[in-house]
Amino acid sequence: MGRREDNIREAQKLMDKPELIRNIGIAAHIDHGKTTLSDNLIAGAGMMSEELAGKQLLLDFDEQEQARGITINAANASMVHEYEGKKSLINLIDTPGHVDFGGDVTRAMRAVDGCVIVCCAVEGVMPQTETVVRQALREKVKPTLFINKVDRLINELKVTPEDMMARFGKIIKHVNDLIQKMVPEEFGSEWFVKPEEGTVVFGSAYHNWAISIPYMKEKGVTFKDIYEHLNNGTQKELAKVAPLHNILLNMIIKHLPNPVVAQKYRIPHIWHGDRDSDIGKAMTTCDPNSDPVLMVTKIIIDPHAGEIASGSLFAGTIKRGQELTVLGMPGINRTQAVSVSVGPDRITVDKAIAGNIIAVAGLKNAIAGSTVSVDPEMESFEKIVHISEPVVTVAVEAKHMKDLPKLVECLRMLAKADPSLRVEINNETGEHLLSGMGELHLEITEYRIDHEHGIEINTSEPIVVYRETIMNSSVRAFEGKSPNKHNRFYFRVSLLPQDVIDAIKKGEIPMDAKIKEPKKLAKQLTEMGMAPEDVKHVFTIHGANIFSNCTKGIQYLFETKELLIDSFKEAVDKGPRSWEPVEGMLVRLMDAKLHEDNIHRGPGQVIPAARSGIYGSMVEAGTTLLEPKQKLFVSVPQDLMGAVNSQLNTRRCTIEDMPMERDQVTIIAKAPVSELFGFAASIRGATQGKALWTTEFAGFDPIPRELLDNVTKEIRTRKGLKPDPPTADYYAA
Repeated sequence: MGRREDNIREAQKLMDKPELIRNIGIAAHIDHGKTTLSDNLIAGAGMMSEELAGKQLLLDFDEQEQARGITINAANASMVHEYEGKKSLINLIDTPGHVDFGGDVTRAMRAVDGCVIVCCAVEGVMPQTETVVRQALREKVKPTLFINKVDRLINELKVTPEDMMARFGKIIKHVNDLIQKMVPEEFGSEWFVKPEEGTVVFGSAYHNWAISIPYMKEKGVTFKDIYEHLNNGTQKELAKVAPLHNILLNMIIKHLPNPVVAQKYRIPHIWHGDRDSDIGKAMTTCDPNSDPVLMVTKIIIDPHAGEIASGSLFAGTIKRGQELTVLGMPGINRTQAVSVSVGPDRITVDKAIAGNIIAVAGLKNAIAGSTVSVDPEMESFEKIVHISEPVVTVAVEAKHMKDLPKLVECLRMLAKADPSLRVEINNETGEHLLSGMGELHLEITEYRIDHEHGIEINTSEPIVVYRETIMNSSVRAFEGKSPNKHNRFYFRVSLLPQDVIDAIKKGEIPMDAKIKEPKKLAKQLTEMGMAPEDVKHVFTIHGANIFSNCTKGIQYLFETKELLIDSFKEAVDKGPRSWEPVEGMLVRLMDAKLHEDNIHRGPGQVIPAARSGIYGSMVEAGTTLLEPKQKLFVSVPQDLMGAVNSQLNTRRCTIEDMPMERDQVTIIAKAPVSELFGFAASIRGATQGKALWTTEFAGFDPIPRELLDNVTKEIRTRKGLKPDPPTADYYAA
């Protein structure tokens, strides 16, 4: 235990020296060895037994993670490593690889400055590898590469040294191709991973050895020596010659930036406030003497300490007992404890300065994505944009009525801890709807409600979350009348260009924010193909839909603007066809007639009138449903290709490609989420368990016309609505 305690003391000293801190993420496709690698780094730093490293999986401390052998939650750990005579503090976040938990990766990338992309030498670059590279570069996080499981190439595939080198070259080229597509302009080829510079490491996390080209030159070791060790089964000796933690932590310290360097280019990217203000300068320079600014990236629910907010401290110092504000939330929060994490343990510290990843107890109003400061007027950080969306829903109910209040509180806490979960509580029907990224995501959540929170529940069969949109532009302005007939609004709707929809979803065009720079937004939208008259006066952007004011000189319109925005949000949150969210629509307010007395144009008059006008215009334009799709990657021996294809054909899949390598074929297909329930069991049965498969979110596509009416009726009946959607006349009444 002595070495561990020494390391904790060293870590506490180094927390005050941001130039000696590295905040990094470990990210990869599922089963490529992230958690095993993290274990070995922690063991090398003296935080756990080296014998158990790679077997204990210290950062998979959740009961379900251990049972399933996968990482579900991003876990933090801090360690100390000496390089070139200087000790550095490395704050590491081990992230999940399963597509259902990709939201944790996105949030972790906001907290770190650099990352190690782990890639299996046998499987190569997989779909989730591509996704994590994209997630890192989107947050301006510098990548390095660790090619893991090199021992399997020789022990299982029996490759020659030449084949091994060719395979490494292919993986490095693939990763650099991905980086080239998405790298921030100012870094270009500087951020490519280059073996000769030492930003690529080769090794085996399980057997605790690694090698880089600079280390080989320094120690006189060659790839041939490594090949001999693996061939002769002497990996323990290899681990002594080239210990994994040494090589990898050296790479991290030498090639990944410290917060002082990284925040100069990351802050302008993730915070769009005034950079010349005191707080703007403090964050850009990682100043510990300013007011504190914390970006919360994770909420941990601790059974003893309650809610713990974990995140990156970009400026200032946070101490115990300090009063802080969660921006956008009422009241002041008092910090109860400040700590750093080592797997499941939190080490309490008196204070933490800018540049550290910390955990703070007492910020009861915080959620993942919150900005915490002392100034309630401070500009918030940019919203964290997730790559995939919740597409599968289950209805949850308590088995015993006495547990209902407990269930409501439990769902609220789960949604707070995991923003990828969406919880909707229907107070009229008493139904609790839980939406997640996939079947596994919901399965884990149900297990937690039952086993960790002790609430017995019944759940429905999984339901798919659809989107609504329009098929054409409306040909005339549709009139919406207020109940008192004193106010009238005239709307037209049309489809947004796909470029605009994509830009909103990626966060390049901000949603749900006050339009701060209307001229800049208008220019951006015009460049993407929208008409100048449609972008001159944008009221708001919500859920990949734009609301634009195309009226001229309407008296009292400004006074009803906020009510009109509320009406628009209500209309696009629940579309007229099946009360599913709407996306990809431009709503234009063409004209309005308003009563001169404001008592006759209150919320009860304006909101129903505007909502009916938008609904009526949508129905006249023709509405349809968009169904969520997933990209499927199924790898099987060639002789089982027919069995896989017949499975895919029964599930409305579109096969896009079938690359072959030796006797393995990878079938790449696009499949509707609604057809993938039970796919795991079917594909295992059809291929005698020889298929390896993975999925990634592939957006929403229009549902086939022949299925539209039946699916609409199913959704409406489930929601307690009349089976057939209303006609335009219903909204004109």
